[in-house]
Amino acid sequence: MKTHLGSALFAVAIILSTLILGGAYKNRNKASNSIQVTGLGTKDFVSDLIVWNGSFVRKSMVLKEAYAELDRDREDIKKYLVVKGINDSQIVFSAVSIDKDFNDVYNNAGNRISSAFAGYRLTQNIQIESKEVNKIEDISRQVSELINAGIEFYSTAPQYYYTKLAALKIEMIANATKDANMRASKIAKNAGSTVGQLKNANMGVFQIVAQNSSEEYLYGGSFNTDSKRKTASITVKLEYETE
Repeated sequence: MKTHLGSALFAVAIILSTLILGGAYKNRNKASNSIQVTGLGTKDFVSDLIVWNGSFVRKSMVLKEAYAELDRDREDIKKYLVVKGINDSQIVFSAVSIDKDFNDVYNNAGNRISSAFAGYRLTQNIQIESKEVNKIEDISRQVSELINAGIEFYSTAPQYYYTKLAALKIEMIANATKDANMRASKIAKNAGSTVGQLKNANMGVFQIVAQNSSEEYLYGGSFNTDSKRKTASITVKLEYETE
């Protein structure tokens, strides 16, 4: 009795194993009956918005005098920029920053023993935002004229942006999707099949780098603002059924 029961259980186990393996093989074939491709969309463009920042400084032992000198500098800078063709509304001055400067005092042994008040240092920042990219770019290179006029002016490199970025992204996604679909069709054709329904789609991150540069792509996406001419790119991963 036990022998017959054992044989029956063994037979059932064989049948179940066969069904499981058969199902796994069937599912494996079904899973492999698809194609995954990556499409790339790229676009070269020129920035249409420039942001230029600078700052100017005045120092004095008397706070009131420092303020008066900074006020004169601000008016001279504003006049200079307006004469250069910059609209008054595009010039934005920040609040004045006040710092106290101190000089260290050392003894004959070279040890610091105290510090002495050296005066007030007043700093004011200026920002210019404009769509006249070339004009502002040229003016930013001429700031030595302000320095020659006796103004302690510090300029930073302009930052470049693109105001139509949203539309550009849509265009790039469409191009990347078209590229991926074309790749899938070619691969399927070479394999003797055709592309079926779309099963899955994943979009990568946008990368914006300087044109013709060796800038590295970043995991979370890159956004170059140092270059006027840029290249934007995005990848789209698609998975299709094949028939």
